[in-house]
Amino acid sequence: MSLAPKKPIYKQIIDDFKHRISTGELKPNDPIPSQTELARIYKTSEMTMRKALAYLAEEDLIIRIRKKGSFIKATSGMLESATISSALSKIYFVHRNVLSRLLNDGFYLAMLSGIAEVCNKHKIEFAIYNMGDRLQLPEDLEAGYILFGLFDDNMAEFMNTVSQWKLEKRKMLTIQFYFPHLEIPYITGDNLAGGYLATQHLLDLGHTRIGIIVSGKSQMEIFSDFSFRLQGYRLALSNHNIAFDPDLVIVKDCSEETEASGYEGFNELMELAEPPTAVFAASDYKAIGAIQAANNRGLQVSNDISIIGYDGQPLGQWTSPRLTTVDQNTFQFGKMAAEKLLYGDTKLENAESQVSPHLIVRESTRALIK
Repeated sequence: MSLAPKKPIYKQIIDDFKHRISTGELKPNDPIPSQTELARIYKTSEMTMRKALAYLAEEDLIIRIRKKGSFIKATSGMLESATISSALSKIYFVHRNVLSRLLNDGFYLAMLSGIAEVCNKHKIEFAIYNMGDRLQLPEDLEAGYILFGLFDDNMAEFMNTVSQWKLEKRKMLTIQFYFPHLEIPYITGDNLAGGYLATQHLLDLGHTRIGIIVSGKSQMEIFSDFSFRLQGYRLALSNHNIAFDPDLVIVKDCSEETEASGYEGFNELMELAEPPTAVFAASDYKAIGAIQAANNRGLQVSNDISIIGYDGQPLGQWTSPRLTTVDQNTFQFGKMAAEKLLYGDTKLENAESQVSPHLIVRESTRALIK
């Protein structure tokens, strides 16, 4: 299938799908070829096709069902006019001991705002619920539950608890984690694509020696989201025939994202015999710490070193210099989660949705001066 070279290929693919849906060529529940097959049909890379499919899922044009494939879904317009299939009395955003100050963080606040917008539109009550160490939900069986950030050392115990909730026919959906065998719908960010976007941006600017700071126990045990971001980093390097150098990967063991971990990680990179010319700090807080470390070393960001973050925290637009970042679009996480509960997508086995990240270019990155 040929596409006119007027806009980015992934946008042309999205427009082509929309046209084929609007004309009736593609109908609800029609199966979609695999990502590999679509890349061949559209004569593009699998990464580009992955990005296009993520946007189509985000716009409620397709639905992905693990082990079954992807299918055409109702268009956004059809979704708006659809009858809500689940008469929910309330939606809870369920967490486990997340500090109140963190819930006011831009990452969480955007997500909560997305849920609240959908609930307000449909006049459904919305509440934040801390299930604490008792691992108990409210008694309300008519409510919907969005589960977020529940990883800990007792994951096996929590998995058993979720299994019991499913037996109770709780209407549940998870964000940023999942238990595939329980066949509960979930929403994730495309961290691999995000890591690729960040690294590709630096490569486009002429940087070939790029450091990365991630979170984990060691290079063999990197935390889940950061592991995917690292995979995206490696894929972008590979596509440019640049050898992966493990010395450029700094792993910081931290329970939450802090400027300190970015500060320390940046200094470790600068102590290398051949330091990088650009740094991908895999969270905005790490990037802010890296900028401070650069300043203390007398380096000017971005003239002497380019730094890119990840998350899309609002404060990035006010740092000095303003931070280039990959925005996770967490508002869409919340909005999509609430809509899935309201429109009955929880009846689909293991329905998966990925939210597409977006690159925001600001002042902390620039072309390499040779």
